[in-house]
Amino acid sequence: MINVKNYIVSGFGTNCYLVYEDGCPDAFIVDPGAPCQALADDVARLKLEPRYIVLTHGHGDHTGGIPFCKELWPDIKLVANRKEKDLLYSRRDSYGKGGITADVWTSDGDTLKVGNMELKFIFTPGHTPGGQCILVNRILFSGDTLFHASIGRTDLYGGSFADIADSITNKLYLLPEDTTVLPGHMDATTIGYEMRYNPFV
Repeated sequence: MINVKNYIVSGFGTNCYLVYEDGCPDAFIVDPGAPCQALADDVARLKLEPRYIVLTHGHGDHTGGIPFCKELWPDIKLVANRKEKDLLYSRRDSYGKGGITADVWTSDGDTLKVGNMELKFIFTPGHTPGGQCILVNRILFSGDTLFHASIGRTDLYGGSFADIADSITNKLYLLPEDTTVLPGHMDATTIGYEMRYNPFV
């Protein structure tokens, strides 16, 4: 069974997720937007070994906790979409500290094993040039692409409403309707709910 713990971090209410399976120590962290002691405490209490930090995109409210994680778990590897490379490195465009580079660069359709979990990366530009969602079984970590009855902003650097609408309608809405959507901000939803009620796409 896959377990997901959610921590609300950063001044922007970013959802950071810790993901692990019963009976397996391997885990991964999605979007550590700020240092989070509760995350560290849960990892220690559950005797987990975080293998990867997986970024949905490179904005500072999703990356601010990377140094905290790397200090606690020196062998952890950072995963991001290769089209997010310039934004991650730029202090101005990322609205963060910049200077970030990944250990693992992904492209659309790539997969990654963490323990027995298989992560599938779905390239979803629109909020940023290299935005991506991560699918694990019927759980989708949607970052700032798809929210509960909303979508990510497209008025920041590299944003495009046409791209985000295409990402959602032609990629995410092809997933099973009972897929749980865990977004970068706000509450969880499902693909089926968003297909019916999201007013933006």
